[in-house]
Amino acid sequence: MRRLLALLACLPLALLPTRAGVRLKDLAMVSGARDNQLVGMGLVTGLAGDGDKDPVYTVQSLANALQRFGVTVPPATVSAKNVAVVMITADIPAYVKNGTRLDVTISSYGDAKSLQGGVLLQAPLYGVDGKVYALAQGALAVGGFIGGAGGGGGASVQKNHPTVAKISGGALIEKEIPTKIVRNRSVELLLREPDFTSAARMAMAINAVFTNSAAALDPTTVRVHLPEGLPDEAAVEFIARLEAIEVTPDTPARVIINERTGTIVATSRIRIAACAVSHGELTISVASSLDVSQPNALSQGGKTTVTPRTDTKINEAKGRLITLDEMPTIEKVAAGLNSIGVTPRDMMSIFQSMKEAGALQAELIMR
Repeated sequence: MRRLLALLACLPLALLPTRAGVRLKDLAMVSGARDNQLVGMGLVTGLAGDGDKDPVYTVQSLANALQRFGVTVPPATVSAKNVAVVMITADIPAYVKNGTRLDVTISSYGDAKSLQGGVLLQAPLYGVDGKVYALAQGALAVGGFIGGAGGGGGASVQKNHPTVAKISGGALIEKEIPTKIVRNRSVELLLREPDFTSAARMAMAINAVFTNSAAALDPTTVRVHLPEGLPDEAAVEFIARLEAIEVTPDTPARVIINERTGTIVATSRIRIAACAVSHGELTISVASSLDVSQPNALSQGGKTTVTPRTDTKINEAKGRLITLDEMPTIEKVAAGLNSIGVTPRDMMSIFQSMKEAGALQAELIMR
């Protein structure tokens, strides 16, 4: 083991890139070191009348649970008003061992009003292969509540979702998921944001430290071979040194527009070619009112009438045709568009028009 540590310590740290970048650990994950999803169904008891309204699956599940404890009753005789059928979900990380605790999320499956004060009975959590990997149980922590009578003529107050809860450390691992990260004396790094340039830069940065060991297979995968003389058992120290290498990822020119919230996010690489932009505003106001017409005093045969009246006003703000020079940086793009005095929603339309005119040299994504 001392020879292994000495071999790792002698690797050329001086060859690391001098330009500050992002740790490889923050850009990629090791193939095989992934989370897995677990799901299960269980019963929550102690709901003080806020449980399910006696659906078939709830009373049957409650009768089955009682039978496990030696109490055999017909499902038709069971009342489920204090019980709710729930779905249980959790993520199991890689490398966890038996006895490790996981956080679980509980959500009502039926028509229960609230899970406040409930306790989850022991329930198995299954993987995609149908095997049991964990057991969940415990008191629920609900981040919401509902109060008041509700119904016809009643008033109620609700905060957040009282039918969703969490149990911190509520599941115990009973079966480990086998994980293998070294295959044929190599490990694969998977980029979280696939990109050809970023993958190539990552391989170059790794080769600057571990000579001729990395190759970019595609925009997502970079394969790294273990150094000669380093056994598979020392892969943990080797991967730790890989994750510390700094890489400068490539950021594509991209503008993301969310029309629902009025949010615009642009990367630093967007460019705008020289163009002219005019922004104006047209406001039309229509107001309706009623006028009352009364006859003169002591008039014969006159009567009061009501006549409608409509006033229409049109206000058109002066538009300006502004010439925007070529803008090579995001700062100049923002300053140039803000000088027109547009709102974020107006800026969305301007970006779309620039893209159609070919002046916006970036990918435009609408959400």
